[in-house]
Amino acid sequence: MSEEERRRRAFESEVQQAAAMVQKTSLQSVIRPYKPTDKSAIVSLFRFGILEHVYPAFFKAMSHPDHIGVTLSISVAGYVLGGSSCFQAVLFGGAWACLVYYCCHEIYDSYLKRKMELEMADIQANFLDNQVNHFWVAEMEVNGKSKVVGLLAVVGVKGDVSKDGWNADDAATAEVFQLIVSFNQRRKGLGTQLVETAVEFCKEQGLSRVVVEISSPQTAAISIFRKLGFTVTSVHSNTHPNRLVSKLARINVIRMEKHL
Repeated sequence: MSEEERRRRAFESEVQQAAAMVQKTSLQSVIRPYKPTDKSAIVSLFRFGILEHVYPAFFKAMSHPDHIGVTLSISVAGYVLGGSSCFQAVLFGGAWACLVYYCCHEIYDSYLKRKMELEMADIQANFLDNQVNHFWVAEMEVNGKSKVVGLLAVVGVKGDVSKDGWNADDAATAEVFQLIVSFNQRRKGLGTQLVETAVEFCKEQGLSRVVVEISSPQTAAISIFRKLGFTVTSVHSNTHPNRLVSKLARINVIRMEKHL
């Protein structure tokens, strides 16, 4: 066999293997309804999916011009008060950074605790026993084992109902409870599939629009919803009962809607 023939066959073999891998990956992922045996995996994924935004929120807050100015001012004050001490300057600046980090963590941690005590305490009753509510999981084969790697839930509201600060007016509305995909399984289209599944479900239930509220550090989720036709309708910074915490964290809540 000639060298050229061996190269051609090797190339064809690589192409076939790549195609098989793509097909295998597409067959390994599935979007399905939640079942009770998923509870442990879902709780773990939910905790991670909420708290992972603390660091991005912190870095975004600290890079804000106002916070940069405060950091420099506090560091200079520490330097002067410490008798030209660089250590004191770093100490003062570090204390300010710790305060900002605490505020970012407090916002997401308090949200997590509230949701764990309410909706996540009984997924079956809160999402699956109600016809206009639902809870989906994304399942994928990882290292030969099926693993829950994503979740999304919706809460349907029919009629004139106010919930969590927004008013459904007279429209039949579905609110996206949460969209989370495992870190290692991102950029594979699972988030898009979950949202598309939810939108189709809402159409079947006769709901006229879908709304979602996302914190500003969740840039990937915002991009997914934009791509699927959701538009921003409002932005607010009321993320914590303590206004100082909200102000220092500089986290905004972005409300997006899609009319069906």
